[in-house]
Amino acid sequence: MTGTCLRQCPTPNGMNKKEKERNYIMTEMTRTAVNTHKMVLAAIFAAIMAVCAWISIPVLEIAFTMQTFAIFLALGVLGGKWGTVSILIYMLLGAVGMPVFSGFRGGPGVLFGVTGGYIIGFLGSGLVYWLITALAKEKPWSKLLGMVAGLLTCYAFGSAWFMVLYIQKGNAITLGAVLMTCVVPYLIPDGCKIALAWGLSQRLRKITRR
Repeated sequence: MTGTCLRQCPTPNGMNKKEKERNYIMTEMTRTAVNTHKMVLAAIFAAIMAVCAWISIPVLEIAFTMQTFAIFLALGVLGGKWGTVSILIYMLLGAVGMPVFSGFRGGPGVLFGVTGGYIIGFLGSGLVYWLITALAKEKPWSKLLGMVAGLLTCYAFGSAWFMVLYIQKGNAITLGAVLMTCVVPYLIPDGCKIALAWGLSQRLRKITRR
């Protein structure tokens, strides 16, 4: 009688060993399915980034593109973690030579070129957005703040990169000249892209969670 009770009686928390194992397996299966779903979405948004980068108007040192819109749309929809993963996938595709950057360019030469810092800076944008939204529990205002801070991070890294490489080539340039060339002309367009990405991501996030 005692042996039977030990094998069949529930544990103190009301759940026997088999039920615990079953719940553990179901939890792991659910976690795997969620991660697979997120990875697929991250890949899709990486492709969207490429398409938006191809939509460009070549002016000044850096072309006007819809790339910034796609970057922050991915972060707004997927969240900081998976949005950053999507940005990383996009960058890796470009690094191995796929023509995912503006002007249908690709390869390490683009990433490590004078304007490549603005592309690499998008990874910093993702990390900053992730940090801010993680601290503020992904509130609508924190998402917008994260996007603005992420854009400023990209500007800062890209401008520093541009200035260092430009000087290394034997040219003289001031920080003010870099900002006037690579940042100021893009402030209003990028602000509009962030506003659009923020608004649209609020709707799309509900759809992708179904």
